[in-house]
Amino acid sequence: MRATVLGMTRRSDLHRHPERGSHDRETIDAILDEALTCTFGFVRDGRPVVLPTIHARVDDVIYIHGAVAAGNLRELRDGIDVCLTVTLVDGIVAARSLFNHSMNFRSAVVFGTPRLVTDPDERDVSLRAIAEHVLPGRWDEARQPSRAEDRQTMILAISIDDASAKMRSGPPVDDDEDMGLDVWAGVIPLSVVAGEPQPDPALAPGIDLPGSIRDYQPGR
Repeated sequence: MRATVLGMTRRSDLHRHPERGSHDRETIDAILDEALTCTFGFVRDGRPVVLPTIHARVDDVIYIHGAVAAGNLRELRDGIDVCLTVTLVDGIVAARSLFNHSMNFRSAVVFGTPRLVTDPDERDVSLRAIAEHVLPGRWDEARQPSRAEDRQTMILAISIDDASAKMRSGPPVDDDEDMGLDVWAGVIPLSVVAGEPQPDPALAPGIDLPGSIRDYQPGR
């Protein structure tokens, strides 16, 4: 049975604005699930490397994937520690002073050591999860990976054992002496909105929009 609240470690402890932080798994999972992409960082040959990619969470594990030929992923399969992050920006916070401008956001940070996924059943689960994370329902609509494509794909798993979330919401927090300034203050809400689907110019006639495209909603 998974922990509902993760224990704090030196890496995931929150020092700056700890009141905005959380080690609650439900909160962390919700942020990981809503974010379309993540970035993960590690040290390679003594230098920092930070890469963007697509991820997916299945229970207590985050999966990321890439080409077997990619040098950076080959490094990770050897047991290098990584820091994986996602951030959702919900609004721009305009304060009366520039110093107190901010953003409303939700973020999650996961620390861990990736393991290479080799079990065929787990690979199937992870590939489906990654596809469904981006476009729910698409796995059963499109051609699924061939054996040759599967051999070209590396999948890494990171356990959600050492993680934290951090959030900000609400109006600006101005200093008392600035409250009387003749300056507009408030929040500009931001959200990701799906536009009208644009068919491939080479699409054969008579193919209707499938459910995954027709019903897509960001953050679902």
